Amino acid sequence: MKLGIVGLPNVGKSTLFNSLTKAGAESANYPFCTIDPNVGVVMVPDERLTKLTEMYHSQKTVPAVIEFVDIAGLVKGASKGEGLGNQFLSNIREVDAIVHVVRCFEDTNIIHVDGSVNPLRDIETINFELIFSDIEVLDRRIAKAVKGAKNDKTLAKEVELLNKIKAHLEDGKLAKTFATDDEDELEWLKSYNLLTYKPVIFAANVVEDDLADDGKGNDYVEQVRKYAKEFDCEVFVVCAQIEQEISELDDEEKKMFLEELGLAESGLEKLIKASYSLLGLISYLTAGETETKAWTITKGTKAPGAAGKIHSDFERGFIRAEVVSYEHLIENGSMAAAKEKGLVRSEGKEYVVQDGDVILFKFNV
Repeated sequence: MKLGIVGLPNVGKSTLFNSLTKAGAESANYPFCTIDPNVGVVMVPDERLTKLTEMYHSQKTVPAVIEFVDIAGLVKGASKGEGLGNQFLSNIREVDAIVHVVRCFEDTNIIHVDGSVNPLRDIETINFELIFSDIEVLDRRIAKAVKGAKNDKTLAKEVELLNKIKAHLEDGKLAKTFATDDEDELEWLKSYNLLTYKPVIFAANVVEDDLADDGKGNDYVEQVRKYAKEFDCEVFVVCAQIEQEISELDDEEKKMFLEELGLAESGLEKLIKASYSLLGLISYLTAGETETKAWTITKGTKAPGAAGKIHSDFERGFIRAEVVSYEHLIENGSMAAAKEKGLVRSEGKEYVVQDGDVILFKFNV
C-alpha cells in the first residue's frame, strides 16, 4: 500500500511523516522546507505475527508494509507556479490513497501560510490545486486522443468523457463526485489516475490536550469530520508533535507513554486502520519455520487470488487451501491440535479469504 501525504506548509505534515517513518525528513517552521519528495517505508504493527513467530520458531517475521510519499507543502496558486508550484504532485499520482494533513490547532509561534487557522478553507485550497493538476492531465490526454477520434468510435466516446470530466473539474468539483453508470467510462476514469479521484484520509493535527477525547471538544476537528462524511473520507485525530516523541521510544516505553496520555493506540496505528478501512483491505497470514508473514489483499478476494499474492504459480496451479482462523490456532497452541478439533478447513476456489486466516496453499504446476 502506498500513501501520499499532502497539506499546506506548516500544518505538521513533515513532522508527521518523520514520526511515522523515522526517515528524518527536514522539518522546520518555514514554508517549502521539503524540496524533494521524501519516501519512507513503514512496517504495519501486527501482534498476530509476533505470536505466530513464537509458535513456529520462525527464522524471519515479515509484516505488511506501507510506503509513504511526502511532498512539499502546497499553497494557493501552486498550479500557476506559486510557492514551489505543483511540480511534485506527479510523485503522488501512483498512490492508493491521499493522507491530507489539516491543521486543527492555534499556535502563534507557528506561522499559518494564510494568516489564520481555518481547516475548511485549507482543505479547499489543496483541493483546488489537485483539481488544476488533474485538468492539466486531462488536457494532455484530450490533445493526444482528438487526432485519432475522427476514425475511431471508441476513442471518440473517450474524448467525450474526458471533456465531461474536465467540465466537472472546472466547476470546482472533485473527480470522485463525477457520476456515470457506463462501465467503459468507469474503467477509463479509474485508469486516468486523477488525484481528486483517489480516496482521502484526513489527519486532523491537534495539540496534546485534544488527543484523549479524540478531538471531540475541538470545533476545527468537527468541521473536518462533517466535511469528510459528506465526501466518504476517513478522519483520524493525531498530534504530530506527540507522534514524533513516540517514534523515539522502544515498544515498552511507547506503551507506557500512550497509557499516560490515555490513548489506546498511536497515530500510526490509527492511520493504518483508517487506510485499511478506506481501501477495503485485510491481511491473511502464513506461518512456518522459515518465516511468518502478513499478506495484504482486498476484502472479498477468493483463495486462488490470495495465493497469487505469494506467487503467480500458486494461483495458476491452485488445488486447495488449508485454513484456520488465527484465534482458533492460538487457542489450541498448534496446527495439529486445531486439526484434531476439526478447526482446520480444506477450502476450494470459491472460498473468500477472511482477515486473520492462517493459510497453507496446496498447488500443482
